[in-house]
Amino acid sequence: MTTTAPDIEAYRHTARQWLADNLERRASGHPSRQRGGGHRSPEDFAPERALQTKLYEAGYAGITWPTAYGGQGLDPEHARAFSEEAAGYVLPDLGIAGGVTFGVCGPTMLQHASPEFLAHHVPLMLSGRELWCQFFSEPGAGSDLAGITTRAVRDGDRWILTGSKIWSSGAYYADYGMCLARTDWEVPKHRGLSWFAVPTAAPGVTVQPIREINGDAEFCQEFLDEVELSDDAVIGEVNQGWSVAQTMLVYERGAGREPGDNPYGVEETGGMVPDLVALARRVGRLEDPVARQLLAQAHINDYVRNQLMIRVAGLIRAGTGPASGIASYGKLAAGTFDPVRARIALEIGGGSPLSWAEDDPRGARVAIDYLNSRIMAIAGGTNEMQRNGISERVLGLPREPSFDSDKPFNEVVRSARSWSGKV
Repeated sequence: MTTTAPDIEAYRHTARQWLADNLERRASGHPSRQRGGGHRSPEDFAPERALQTKLYEAGYAGITWPTAYGGQGLDPEHARAFSEEAAGYVLPDLGIAGGVTFGVCGPTMLQHASPEFLAHHVPLMLSGRELWCQFFSEPGAGSDLAGITTRAVRDGDRWILTGSKIWSSGAYYADYGMCLARTDWEVPKHRGLSWFAVPTAAPGVTVQPIREINGDAEFCQEFLDEVELSDDAVIGEVNQGWSVAQTMLVYERGAGREPGDNPYGVEETGGMVPDLVALARRVGRLEDPVARQLLAQAHINDYVRNQLMIRVAGLIRAGTGPASGIASYGKLAAGTFDPVRARIALEIGGGSPLSWAEDDPRGARVAIDYLNSRIMAIAGGTNEMQRNGISERVLGLPREPSFDSDKPFNEVVRSARSWSGKV
């Protein structure tokens, strides 16, 4: 926070006037863009980037981010006030890569990257000129992230990266990937990792979209073939990348966000599951006792879920426990409740959600929600991983047996084929 932070009401008034003068009003009742509701090309994001630049130049991007790196250095209350005033306007929609840039990569960098790195990249991120994705998981290392085999080898004054990454959301239109690579094979697997900023257009980088069940191609696999990087591309300390990864996982699971920014909750509208009530009305089941029971169940689940997220955010801000473990509660709630809610919508709608008119902007919502409903049970760490994190980090239960945590990683790789599973 700066020492000259404006009064909240004065800030709100100024923001309200700027929004009215500069942005387009959102059409009443028009649904927000749905994840998987239609593939967007890299060119489709050009106007969204321009709109993000407009916000940045007016001082409404990075409201709580440090002023030294292009932010405004204000309180979360200022960010909340702007969000409330901007709710009725068309804001930049930078897709999943925008969410990763501002919600995961940027905050992680602010905690670990050098001042020189931040001074160069953060203003470009806030202005929409740089979008980032995560080069994190690999075909052979997902749940066990410390088991990655993408390597970065020091060669004079440069680094050479070779390997493959997968499930990188939005990589096909992102400008950079925040990439985890192994820089030391002679130490245990958690100790020889480092992070790099990899331009997606760099020689040797191939980005291959993966077609999904909802018809989109948001996820990508990347192939890194002797990609050359300088020391300027290193994020954090060499061989200390696991601490950076832990920070990233906290943000990826929804912790550390601004108060009121709830990535895993359901939007609170003051009404009882309005989308499902509208669906029941549309199919003539608003008075049906079975449908009404389903509406009540969904309403209770939504309420409990939002209250849990409020509690999780409060505990993390208070520093009363391990952030990564506490954040797992919110991630697990999303992975548990999303499929239940999607199933309830199908049970209420019957066959109606399975067909719709092409010109109906809401027509596909129930069907796509159902296809998307398992995303949070898998992406960013499965439900099983969240339960492990809660049991070990929060409840203090014994850790699962590990056969390789204390062995040099090159020995782990050599011995992998002969493991019997016995300690």
